[in-house]
Amino acid sequence: MFRRFVVLIAATLAYASAAEIKVVEEIAAKVNGDIVTKSDLDGLRVETENELKQKGATPAQMAQIIEKTMTDALRDKIDELLLVQRGKDLNISVDSDATRELARLQVQSRLSDADKFADWIREQYGVSLEEYKQRTKDKLMAERVVSEEVGSRIFIPEDDMKKYYEAHKDKYVREDQVFLSQILLSTDGKSAEQVASAEVKAKDLVKRARAGEKFTDLAAANSDDPETAKNGGYLGSPLKREDLRPEIAEVAFAHQRGYVTDPIKLTNPSGFLVLKVEERYEAGQATFEEVRDEIQNAMAEPQMGPRVRVLLTKLRKEAFLEIREGYVDSGAAPGQDTTWHDVAEIKPQTTTKEEVASRQKKKFMGLIPYGKAAPYKPPVVPGAASPDQTAKPAPDSQPAPDSPPAQDSQPAPAPSPVLPPAAL
Repeated sequence: MFRRFVVLIAATLAYASAAEIKVVEEIAAKVNGDIVTKSDLDGLRVETENELKQKGATPAQMAQIIEKTMTDALRDKIDELLLVQRGKDLNISVDSDATRELARLQVQSRLSDADKFADWIREQYGVSLEEYKQRTKDKLMAERVVSEEVGSRIFIPEDDMKKYYEAHKDKYVREDQVFLSQILLSTDGKSAEQVASAEVKAKDLVKRARAGEKFTDLAAANSDDPETAKNGGYLGSPLKREDLRPEIAEVAFAHQRGYVTDPIKLTNPSGFLVLKVEERYEAGQATFEEVRDEIQNAMAEPQMGPRVRVLLTKLRKEAFLEIREGYVDSGAAPGQDTTWHDVAEIKPQTTTKEEVASRQKKKFMGLIPYGKAAPYKPPVVPGAASPDQTAKPAPDSQPAPDSPPAQDSQPAPAPSPVLPPAAL
């Protein structure tokens, strides 16, 4: 929405005098139909600082890493935009992955209340929950494109991976951990009869899951926890014993992959909980098969960097890319002209009558049926105002950006029942 507002301002004031233009946000780069703003780059600095603080970095370490980060900040933002755009061209969707990642982060934060979790996100990352969700989706999309366009084309022989595993076994020692999905039937504020009905329903869901029905479908259709229901009940991964309530950890860590528990009666929040053990790892040495993908990624990594750079250079050369003076793209493609053109300096392209007649004749003879030639429309220079815009004086006031229709308020999501009581 904000980017659309910036574009709206730029298009409407294309021919206003410099004194009349009010800068809403400084654009650092144009990347096809998207932009990178100064705020995007400033946000990267804040995000880096917060991550380093969480890791306990010293002031000297922080200064060094932040300097390197900001040197390549514009390059990294352009890289991500190009990869996200490529992912959309390939019809890649990462919605479910992003939901799982947010669910995992919410479990990690031990905040089951949606508003408190949103406040925690703002405190940790300096952005709203919605903006953090979008950043997560963009990051996952970029990773997926790199995996499909580069990683999938790197072959590591099986024997070489096994040799790597034997030489690095100490890197693959696991803690006791479990991956869970849930169905929560809430009984908060329910009558005794309704509680009894919820228990019957929970037992029926267990029976159906054990009979072979997909747990993800049952969770999506029946769970009263909207945050996990929309992702098939998945709670994120991995979970340790201390991440779970004692009564839930006792059940979850007692069974292996695929097990569906009997209904667990809860008191806070009140209701019935059904869990499925998606995966279970006991403490100790992980087998080669368990860490095969991790080993493949580790061995492919030295080849990934140069190949990803080749892909990004190719995407740059194919893109409409402009860099504002004062900003530097450290990943610029050799020989590519990325000169910045202000919208106010671009004039509409003119066309002669002879050119109009010539183009209409071409359409008439080959593309458009006889007698149905479409009126010619002059080509539009990217970023320039249309001829209609230049023929009319700028309005006294600017139209407000589009806004989504008002929606009915939604009830707050039910607290995640797997969290320890202290987190509620």
